[in-house]
Amino acid sequence: MTGTPAPPGTGDPAPFTAADYAARMRRAAQSAADAGLDGVLVAPGPDLVWLTGYRPVETERLTLLVLRAGHDPVLVVPTLEAPDAAEAAGAPALTLRDWTDGKDPYEAAATLLDRSGRFGISDNAWAMHLLGLSGRLPGTRYVALTEALPMLRAVKDAAELERLAAAGAAADATFEEIRKVPFAGRRETDVAADLAELLRQFGHSQVDFTVVGSGPNGANPHHEAGDRVIERGDMVVLDFGGLKHGYGSDTSRTVHVGEPDEEERKVHDLVRAAQEAGFRAVRPGVACQDVDRAARAVIADAGYGDRFIHRTGHGIGVTTHEPPYMIEGEQRALVPGMCFSVEPGVYLPGRFGVRIEDIVTVTDDGGRRLNNTSRELVIVD
Repeated sequence: MTGTPAPPGTGDPAPFTAADYAARMRRAAQSAADAGLDGVLVAPGPDLVWLTGYRPVETERLTLLVLRAGHDPVLVVPTLEAPDAAEAAGAPALTLRDWTDGKDPYEAAATLLDRSGRFGISDNAWAMHLLGLSGRLPGTRYVALTEALPMLRAVKDAAELERLAAAGAAADATFEEIRKVPFAGRRETDVAADLAELLRQFGHSQVDFTVVGSGPNGANPHHEAGDRVIERGDMVVLDFGGLKHGYGSDTSRTVHVGEPDEEERKVHDLVRAAQEAGFRAVRPGVACQDVDRAARAVIADAGYGDRFIHRTGHGIGVTTHEPPYMIEGEQRALVPGMCFSVEPGVYLPGRFGVRIEDIVTVTDDGGRRLNNTSRELVIVD
């Protein structure tokens, strides 16, 4: 698995600037105000990276970005980590407020907040920190950021789309290489290891998942690759992705070891038609749920509706799963720059599964795939 050529167009993109991060922080603060919030509190994690470029080591010490409309952004940070925070790309737009061990970190944060305010807080904030803040300011109220501002990171700019396209191209190159390796007689974990190595060879800094579901294991959409030996006659679901240049890839293809039987080919053709219908439904102004409805209707009409057991898609960006979600009940309208998966599947317990997934971005007049490998049933050895 060495010496694999890089896919075209994989040069490093220009880094985001302090001005980029400052604009994101202003937008987040104003979005919070528009949503009736008094501010946004951001703990270490993907939101903090997206807003500031700062990725601290996550420990029990409080690090918290405080954003309020009409106020300068403030990053509350442990004193021993302040030098690293000052080197972050977005640091010129930030005021750092440090606290030392032995002092109350929540006092440092509390002085920045309205004592009876309502704040959005990042989903991955530690419970101990939320409890510490609410204990210091018992009149404050908090709402998860995904609930309060679900579209904060959903619409990508040109630079973000460039990174997502590069990640998609790397995942495509990975699939083109993996289809050349032997499957029969090898364990699922062996193929999963090949996928991870290929993603890294093609520029991924982080591999998030390498699902290899062979035969009956393919009927479990999130099957962890195991010790099952892949056999001739198996359908094999491949679902893999991670981060390149800080942005996600996520693609699924289903291959067959040797020639498929009539039903296997029929189900694969059905899922391919459903995936195409979901993609064709993508255009500005369409509700997220309509993408799900378009794909699901194809499978339901063929009599397999109860075997499509998950949503049609999820957003992707600095994480591989984020809003928006393509699912019944999500009436939010698509707008240009949104990026998400379209991934219908059919799962027959004890027998096999099929899933086909592309990342799609909304354009001014429709949708554009960021994955472009064949969606036909690929035969492997």
